[in-house]
Amino acid sequence: METIAIKNLQTGHVGLNVTDVDRSLPFYERVFGLEVQAEGKEDDRRWAFLGRDGRVVLTLWQQSDTAFSARTAGLHHLSFQVETIEEVKAAERVLRDLGAAFAHDGVVPHGEGVSSGGIFFTDPDGTRLEIYAPAGADTAPAPSGTAPTCGFF
Repeated sequence: METIAIKNLQTGHVGLNVTDVDRSLPFYERVFGLEVQAEGKEDDRRWAFLGRDGRVVLTLWQQSDTAFSARTAGLHHLSFQVETIEEVKAAERVLRDLGAAFAHDGVVPHGEGVSSGGIFFTDPDGTRLEIYAPAGADTAPAPSGTAPTCGFF
């Protein structure tokens, strides 16, 4: 069986279907510090490209008429890594101010005895999201024991 010899594979951007770009756009700008790189405002073709430093990170497409469902195949959750646990806690404060729904109370580790961890929450359409740091979350108990916290919310 032949395979393609890709030397450097990276995720480009992530595209999310949303029910209302006008509602989702300020959420992603405020929580993640993303900026609009391009935007479509036609009534039947609403979209936004969000990023930083000229690089698109996330695209929003107003193509859904129902909220995210964890029961259908496809995206499980979208995760963003930050450098420090302090950044995770700062994001948590913003999310609480926005009234976001959290899967667990506060910063939690990825598993029992693991130092990496973060916060698990949903966007305005119920899409499951995570912001985590590689270290500093080991002071709280893991909500799912030895099972990966990011897998069961």
